[in-house]
Amino acid sequence: MRLGLGTAALGRPLYINLRKKSDGKTDLETFKKQSFTVLENAYKLGVRYFDTAPGYGLAEELVIEWLQTKKDNSIEVGTKWGYTYVANFDANATVHEIKEHSLEKLNEQYNFSKKLFPFLKVYQIHSATLETGVLKDEAVLNRLAFLKAKHNLTIGITTTGANQVEVIKEALDISIEGNQLFDAFQITYNLLDQSLASIQKELKLQKKKVIIKEALANGRIFKNENYTHYLAMYTTLKKLAKKYNVGVDAIALQFCAQTVNESIILSGASSTIQLEENLKMNIFKFSEEDLQQLTSFKIEQNAYWQERKQLAWN
Repeated sequence: MRLGLGTAALGRPLYINLRKKSDGKTDLETFKKQSFTVLENAYKLGVRYFDTAPGYGLAEELVIEWLQTKKDNSIEVGTKWGYTYVANFDANATVHEIKEHSLEKLNEQYNFSKKLFPFLKVYQIHSATLETGVLKDEAVLNRLAFLKAKHNLTIGITTTGANQVEVIKEALDISIEGNQLFDAFQITYNLLDQSLASIQKELKLQKKKVIIKEALANGRIFKNENYTHYLAMYTTLKKLAKKYNVGVDAIALQFCAQTVNESIILSGASSTIQLEENLKMNIFKFSEEDLQQLTSFKIEQNAYWQERKQLAWN
């Protein structure tokens, strides 16, 4: 199963995306019940990799509670540290999350995340950047190396921004006592941002775990009248969706699967219906001609991330 389930949309009612605006009201009990249903149905549909984080509101707490019903050692959970959710489920909040890459934050969040054991397999720095200096913080790096050795964890980073390849390269150069520290890389990759391609061979050569996030480009792959510059992409996606009898989402996910071999592609589904549509990525394969056409829609990284900054929390 190449598809994993990201839990950002299951742990908090809002995410950076192109969706209809919320009315600001969230019934938490209904929300939690729905999230449990999606987790359970994902499992029944064959999903075995689950991605979560403290920055995703209730997500870690929900996953921990859900895992109490499971004894399946094929389940793998990846979580992160470095973001704290502060919006308190308020759709009108001006600040939704706060980033902090300190040793204190690592220890604080790990103390809760460790409740995910024995299913916790991947532990990552959430949105590692050069600006926070986390990849040069010896105290943090040594602590991660200790956790890696003690619990046999795969230590990784997630990346965001126009210089994510530069961040990955720096992380690959980090060793503690002669051993590379980072073995997992959760990277933004989709039809529009294909920068991963420039370092993909190196990651495969070094046998690193690659996890793809934001495969749907925060909703930008879906036809939107405000994005007329993507008209050619929308036309092609519609044509391919019809050709393979799937949704546009499955087209985008399968593009990631076929162009980044052996990766895990995260679904951000907030409902079982969405997840079932995403899983249709498994029922077809693109021709080389189709892949070449889809690859042609990549845009310049700075343009991609500048546009992403304009997206609202919905």
